[in-house]
Amino acid sequence: MRRRPVDSPWQTHAWAPLRLEPGCGLTEPVRLAAAAEGEDWLHPEHAVELFRDEAEGYYLNLTAPHPAIFVNWSDEDGIRVLRLTASYNQAARLMDGGMQVDPVPLPPAWLPWIDAFIRAYYRPESKGPRARPPSFRGARRDAAGG
Repeated sequence: MRRRPVDSPWQTHAWAPLRLEPGCGLTEPVRLAAAAEGEDWLHPEHAVELFRDEAEGYYLNLTAPHPAIFVNWSDEDGIRVLRLTASYNQAARLMDGGMQVDPVPLPPAWLPWIDAFIRAYYRPESKGPRARPPSFRGARRDAAGG
């Protein structure tokens, strides 16, 4: 996460996730660097789990121009990363619920893992014949328009 100063009458700084560092093994946040333009902090790892009912969200993510991991974080009681997700749909639901969610680039090593999951579990909805609304069933149309 990066903490950077902002010119605002309401706050002195703003936070934003920068990237993932898989395998850091931390249990507490650690400040990595500090400079006039801000501070970089490394936060403890979070597991990324894939769920069958989110397969469409993973598909939408991996077919986007810039696949991402979505970082759900909070600044209540200090900066905390709450969860990570690879699902566009879950990220959207979290944001709709008022949560802070920001994308970071998907680690390239994770692409084959998520892609294999999508291939195993994602089945696009079939585009069958269009269902006619009940109000139109049995209606007769005059070919002459009358």
